[in-house]
Amino acid sequence: MTLHIGVDVGGTKVLAGEVDADGTVRRTARRSTPGRRVDAALVEQALTEAVAEVADGRRVDGVGLAAAGFVDAAGERVMFAPHLPWQGEDVRARLEDRWGARVALDNDANCAALAEATLGAGQGVPDFLLVTMGTGIGGAVVLDGRVRRGRNGMTGEFGHAQVVPDGRSCECGGAGCWEQYASGNALVRHARARIGHEPTLLERLCGGDSSALTGPMVTTAAEQGDLVALEAFASIGDWLGVGVANLVAALDPDLVVIGGGVSAAGDLLLEPARRALRRSLVGAAHREVPAVVPARFGPHAGVVGGALLARGATA
Repeated sequence: MTLHIGVDVGGTKVLAGEVDADGTVRRTARRSTPGRRVDAALVEQALTEAVAEVADGRRVDGVGLAAAGFVDAAGERVMFAPHLPWQGEDVRARLEDRWGARVALDNDANCAALAEATLGAGQGVPDFLLVTMGTGIGGAVVLDGRVRRGRNGMTGEFGHAQVVPDGRSCECGGAGCWEQYASGNALVRHARARIGHEPTLLERLCGGDSSALTGPMVTTAAEQGDLVALEAFASIGDWLGVGVANLVAALDPDLVVIGGGVSAAGDLLLEPARRALRRSLVGAAHREVPAVVPARFGPHAGVVGGALLARGATA
């Protein structure tokens, strides 16, 4: 039996998983991402530990790396990563040498789109957009059933479209980027600002230390009806819908798929996004507004897509 592993490398975590050909995730391992301002070797060590844990001594046939960054069109280098230390790094060859297994590399959202187009929410849909919400925002464009990568391999960097001139500073070096208003970081920032100012379950969940607040804590509180947490989801959901409206106006897709870790919140996030999409989309009353649906593979979409890439799948 062959062993193919997908590895999703984001701004806060590394998630590796053994994935069957049908997309079933059999075994996972997680590590924290060391950060952006560290030596790239520390990130690659975290990847190595996660892959080794999943392999558990077995021979690995292939690893697909889904990287949160700008991957070149050849699938060899991570040219820039706002939340990781890679800049022009020859990641694929370096890890292939280190692991002694075939390594395939692509942007994390492209990998998620491959998973959703092949086996998930976008299966059989010619044209769809994928928006991934994690630490930041990633994206992918599927046209005529194919993931489009563009001249430089960098199509779909939706999170760094400027939505607020002179707005919040972004890790990419810009300001006012969409991901500063609709992402896991934005969710926590919004909720954290209310702790100590009004009663909220979040204060107990984080032990009174707002710096310890996490996205899953906000989701837990919102599911229990906490007003501060619900307001945080309403805010980032609204910004999500506004941004999606701009994408739909530009590309007119059949469907919009939302993935990434924040998508685990389901309709807490998607309902305000759907309302904002209908409110913001030009000509909404005179066109078919695309459905906004969760990714079938949710937070595992990058892992599944990475493993499919390692198996040689294309979309």
